[in-house]
Amino acid sequence: MLVYSMGVSADGFIADEQGGFDFTAPGDEQFRFQVAQIGRLGGYLMGRKLYQTMRVWETDGSLRTPGVATVFADTWAALPKVVFSRTLASVDGNARLATGPVQDEIAAALASTRGDVSIGGADLAAEAIHLDLIDEYRLFRYPVVIGNGTRYWPPLEHRMPLTLVGTRTFGGRVVYEEYRRLRYGVTPDSAAGPAQASR
Repeated sequence: MLVYSMGVSADGFIADEQGGFDFTAPGDEQFRFQVAQIGRLGGYLMGRKLYQTMRVWETDGSLRTPGVATVFADTWAALPKVVFSRTLASVDGNARLATGPVQDEIAAALASTRGDVSIGGADLAAEAIHLDLIDEYRLFRYPVVIGNGTRYWPPLEHRMPLTLVGTRTFGGRVVYEEYRRLRYGVTPDSAAGPAQASR
């Protein structure tokens, strides 16, 4: 299953007009939840900006403070990653540069693992959304209105039916929403399955 998971503002932005996303800093409970989610992934496809943002978790030893931060760094470093970039000549760690179109790289990533594969970076995810390749959308919604910036959802020319399969609240402020894409011949009940995130 291909999933798209990001922190968003209350009005649906993953970053402000300057590219800032400081409002998405997670609390301890949420961080542990997100580390567990990443630990279940079999691969990650990402754009250049997200790769460069997350690269520090593999290269900066100062982030490996005792506890969950070290667990996250180890989990992230071990995760196979595919980076889409027109400007990078090479990538570090457990990553490789994409050599094929998005749909082919997604198919290859899904075929290489029994786990879910995640996709990140607004432009890359938008391409996958327009190709209707994403199976599940996961949003961590923060109580702040940005007004403008980088949207989680790209403009669409048609409706996209979803079913809510799980919600959870962290620290009484961040709401996690998990939606499954409804496709032809699939009913909401059969798409939902066990809502493990619900609480």
